[in-house]
Amino acid sequence: MLHWPLHAHFSLHFTAVPEEGGLLSVDCKRKEVRVASEYLGSVNLIAALERQVFDFLGYQWAPILANFLHIIIVILGLFGTIQYRPRYIVVYAVWTAIWVTWNIFIICFYLEVGGLSKDSELLTFNISQHQSWWSENGPGCVRKEAPVAGITGLDSQSYISVIGCTLEYRYIEVMHSSFQILLALVGFVYACYVVSVFTEEEDSFDFIGGFDPFPLYHVNEKPSNLLFKQTYLPA
Repeated sequence: MLHWPLHAHFSLHFTAVPEEGGLLSVDCKRKEVRVASEYLGSVNLIAALERQVFDFLGYQWAPILANFLHIIIVILGLFGTIQYRPRYIVVYAVWTAIWVTWNIFIICFYLEVGGLSKDSELLTFNISQHQSWWSENGPGCVRKEAPVAGITGLDSQSYISVIGCTLEYRYIEVMHSSFQILLALVGFVYACYVVSVFTEEEDSFDFIGGFDPFPLYHVNEKPSNLLFKQTYLPA
């Protein structure tokens, strides 16, 4: 009678599988982040476009350039949030610090802080002598033109006076910049939160074996070390 005992060594490697509730919570958190990002990004874009229009009307070339860059970065940050690209969101967070600094400068410019003058041509790059659009079109403002005496012809100039303004234009510009600072601070805090959420999800994804080539389990068989023994037993 022959006995063939077979000795084999098996090693099992199990990979933890996330529970269904954990996946649902991750999906819900991503949806919440996306909805909040769309809302905040829309508010930022509307505010930036509104400011861009009035800066165009006033030929304020420096604010026009800054607003254009701001709109691009906001769209980039919104795209990064929707497509789960933390690097884009970091770029937006860095830009918000620059945007806050720029708006503080605008506030100081119109309030004439630190030797700045609101009547200077700094914001127009010394190309023109235009001022803020609100200087002649603010709430309650009445614009009057009076021809200069002694000058006639097609090239005659007129003196423009603005009276009756209920709110001086520089305070309108200050309110615009203050609102932009508020949006930038909220955006910076939220950007940091989104980056932390995405980083946490990536770490947890690695922990549960998201990049494991064997998603569930695999068996390592060692066919060597097999020992066959032939035993003869007396009849």
